[in-house]
Amino acid sequence: MERIWNTDRVCSFRLINVRIMIRSFLTFILATFIWCLYLSKSSHPILKVYKIPNSDHAEEENKCNFFYGKWVYDETYPLYNASLCPFVEQGFNCLANGRRDIGYLKWRWQPNNCNIPRFDVSMILEKLRGKRVVFVGDSLSRTQWESMICMLMTGVDDKTSVYEVNGNKITKKIRNLRVRFSSYNLMVEFYRSIFLVQPSTFVSKRAPKRVKSLIQLDKLQDTSHEWLGSDVLIFNSAHWWTPTKLFEIGCYFQVGGKMKLGMPIQVAYRTALATLGNWLEKNIDSKKTQVFFRTFESAHWSQQTCNVTMEPLSEANGMENNPFSDIIRDTMNNLMIPVIAIHVTPMSAFRSDAHVGTWSDNPMVPDCSHWCLPGVPDTWNEILFAYILKPDKMKSFDY
Repeated sequence: MERIWNTDRVCSFRLINVRIMIRSFLTFILATFIWCLYLSKSSHPILKVYKIPNSDHAEEENKCNFFYGKWVYDETYPLYNASLCPFVEQGFNCLANGRRDIGYLKWRWQPNNCNIPRFDVSMILEKLRGKRVVFVGDSLSRTQWESMICMLMTGVDDKTSVYEVNGNKITKKIRNLRVRFSSYNLMVEFYRSIFLVQPSTFVSKRAPKRVKSLIQLDKLQDTSHEWLGSDVLIFNSAHWWTPTKLFEIGCYFQVGGKMKLGMPIQVAYRTALATLGNWLEKNIDSKKTQVFFRTFESAHWSQQTCNVTMEPLSEANGMENNPFSDIIRDTMNNLMIPVIAIHVTPMSAFRSDAHVGTWSDNPMVPDCSHWCLPGVPDTWNEILFAYILKPDKMKSFDY
């Protein structure tokens, strides 16, 4: 009887153990599933689609439009380390200035109906061998210039063979910067020209007291002779064409030697671009020089407050359109020589995560206009390189 009782107790114990094992196994499976789901979401943070539709640019067969698409997460980015590039301005190296999140470095622009060629530094350096690349514009142009130099330096073994010809430190205080890649006999230059046309501090004594300076809309910047002879010429200008940076500091417009105190800013901007267009048509040999004009780059200020987000915006919120960009595209597309409008406005609209913010050399002044490097300006250069590498196919690109 005792034996039977022991046997029953043993069977009971075994049954309990089996139940415990089954529960443990199921718990393990459930925990594993939850962990895998967490890892999947963590490693692939594309929870939203950061996409601009083609708008009025309908997708056409065999026609590539680089400027309408979406941002996709790509672990192969960034394309360089800013701390290893001596030509990145300190204020744009956000990681070195204390930024801790790195997600903003990992986004790649993917056009809707084609691909931007992957950056091949050896190929582009060979294409640019013996060439002269000139950037003309404001501080956003300088940012793209710095980005290009850092991208190209990744293909140069002897970093000391790349240098600023006058020994200048990269700073916003210098109007002209020229970097030479001696192994490739390549020059990459920047000319500061925030309006492209000539500003003047000479004001008639008969002018109203509020007038402190003038912008001569019918006269190109006095450094324009330096832009001649380039093989690639890239312009930008827009961020200084605001009431705050013009009228509120006493800066007004002049045409034909006469002040135009009532001229709207956008009318003045169109007049200035017409002056540039006339100069291009008279002075540029399109068989030698490829000309580009980059459109307005979206800033992300909210009532004078700069709030850098952790990832791109899910909606462009109307920032994919800009009147200055429209003027650029309209003017450049109607010149007698080919000028490519690098239309970065739509793609930049999402990237509230990629601005300098407080991670600059002056953290007390937040910045939601300029971009961290590496970052968004690298995409502008990837598109630029696509045109440089295949100029014969430019007509197939819808810009």
